[in-house]
Amino acid sequence: MTLSLSSCKGTCEIPSGVVIEGTLRVPPSKSLTQRFLNLAFLARQSVVLAGPLRSADTELFSTALSQAGYEVSLDDDAMQIRPGPIPGGGELFCGNNGTMLRFLTATLSATPGVWHLDGMPRLRQRPLGPLVDALRSLGARIEYLERSGFAPLRISGGSLEGGSTELDARLSSQFASAILMAATAAKRPVELRARSLASAPYVELTLDTLGRFQASVEALGETTWRVSPVPLRGGSWTMEGDFSAAAYPAAAAALTGGRVRLEGLSPLSKQGDRRFLEVLARMGARVEWLSDTLQVTGASVLSSVAVDFSDMPDQVPTLAALAPFAVGTTTIDNVPHLRLKESDRLAAMSTELRRLGADLDELPAGLQVRGSWAEGPVPSSQTQVDTYGDHRIAMSLAICGLRRPGLVVRHPQVVAKSYPAFWRDLEGLIEK
Repeated sequence: MTLSLSSCKGTCEIPSGVVIEGTLRVPPSKSLTQRFLNLAFLARQSVVLAGPLRSADTELFSTALSQAGYEVSLDDDAMQIRPGPIPGGGELFCGNNGTMLRFLTATLSATPGVWHLDGMPRLRQRPLGPLVDALRSLGARIEYLERSGFAPLRISGGSLEGGSTELDARLSSQFASAILMAATAAKRPVELRARSLASAPYVELTLDTLGRFQASVEALGETTWRVSPVPLRGGSWTMEGDFSAAAYPAAAAALTGGRVRLEGLSPLSKQGDRRFLEVLARMGARVEWLSDTLQVTGASVLSSVAVDFSDMPDQVPTLAALAPFAVGTTTIDNVPHLRLKESDRLAAMSTELRRLGADLDELPAGLQVRGSWAEGPVPSSQTQVDTYGDHRIAMSLAICGLRRPGLVVRHPQVVAKSYPAFWRDLEGLIEK
């Protein structure tokens, strides 16, 4: 059976009872690539990104740069971005890219022209109200074209004056990241205070990226910053590997008792999802750095864990896929904002794991999954699972299928959003 996207079109049956073994170079970081693209938009300087992620989301972002007057060229190893005349506005389409929508809402406020920003129906359901309120308090002129608090938007660019604002960031850290980056192009300094900040490590990643562009950002407290507008510099940077993507082969090795060596990751990375490795270690996997290669070795028995996932919500589906095989009850907590991603990921994982025969409770802000398959029989009936148009649901359920026989993933191509080579890479790690 092959797992390549070329043959897995409408459905993909996952081979069960296999062992994950081998070496894999993980894809470049999506979070970093999109931050660099956004700062290239603001810098209006020549930027070269060596080894950027090339996926559906990053393609949407680079297309928006082209439509906004930049020359974007790609070869096998690098993306070159050169500024050109600003066209005075236009219509930019974000597809289902929530990061792009949030970042550009702020960036276009500081970019001359009249801009229309929109996306797919699911993207129109993702809230923007707290971000828009904060930007308006800084002088931005943003109109809702249909429903208040949601895309589509009309943005009268070049209107970001500056000043002080307080932001409710409980729904997304991207609100804070968007303002911090756009503030570099405001007319006056910006002081931002973020309340109830979700997924705080992503803001740290933004601050680290701003530093590479020589932005002037001063921390006034744990969640308060002052940004002074100074010209950002261009330059050349190499993208590090994606810890979010690395979580899937790492989890697969942990689940199947195999061993995987992951290349391209930085031991010094600011990416918040590197903490998922600590979760795997608590479950019994062996996690170690061998020079600049990460090695994950599975355990004969996985143990349940209780984890506050507020700082790494993207890995909730990954842990949920492992949890039925872990002795005890796994508790995932403090992720109410997970209901506002590409899908309601709590409801999606709850529904599909139950469909597969798992025993769990869906909570308002998390999941409780009992390890009924750790010592008892694992169902073997062929069962098709939905992906809800969500790349992380598809990849997580695929990992589950390595030990739950008969699992068939519908619409496997959704992985193209962040990890286009996922099926090929997974197939390559299955011990022959």
